[in-house]
Amino acid sequence: MKDDITNNPDLHHELLGRNKVWSEKMHRENPELFTELAKHQKPFFLWIGCSDSRVPPNQITGTEPGDMFIHRNIANMVVHTDMNLLSVLDYGVNALGIDHVIVCGHYGCGGVKAAMGEEFEGLAANWVRHIRDVARLHRDELNAIDQEEAKFDRLVELNVAEQVYDLSRTVVLREAWKKGRPIKVHGWVYALSDGVIKDLGITRSKYDPEKGSVMIA
Repeated sequence: MKDDITNNPDLHHELLGRNKVWSEKMHRENPELFTELAKHQKPFFLWIGCSDSRVPPNQITGTEPGDMFIHRNIANMVVHTDMNLLSVLDYGVNALGIDHVIVCGHYGCGGVKAAMGEEFEGLAANWVRHIRDVARLHRDELNAIDQEEAKFDRLVELNVAEQVYDLSRTVVLREAWKKGRPIKVHGWVYALSDGVIKDLGITRSKYDPEKGSVMIA
């Protein structure tokens, strides 16, 4: 948004105007797009990402409306009691037939940074507790890193790895793999500094009860 309109009390009207401009542009570039989207939903990817406003899934991957089924929360977490996420996963896998699930974190994540600090008050502390558990599981490795920024980046990566692992243990994916579905769960990290996504190389394509979270390099 332009700096000169950020203090405008009617700022929301700016979005409506931009929507009209965007709609007209899309109609010119792809006249059949909205007609086809209105008929059905057939995305190729399920994206589980952070709610951070600087990490918009479609823009950073160059995908179009309809390409991605998206779930976002603070620090891209996969919590086994989160019925919102589990419902999205179930619908994406079983109703929409998606075979590629992406967990995408990002360097500079506020939720991960909060988990590295002291305990704090407020509702968000309960959510950050899950990230603190990731840090606890990898305490030895993290304590061996002297540079604070490098430790921060590493926890971002480890957090993604743990969420990929947790996804692989959900009933939804275990049952889908048992039926022979070729589903793959990928772990990525986006860099705010240059806009490039890093593939952590921790893709899972089956349930493996003997293999814990992947120790990425």
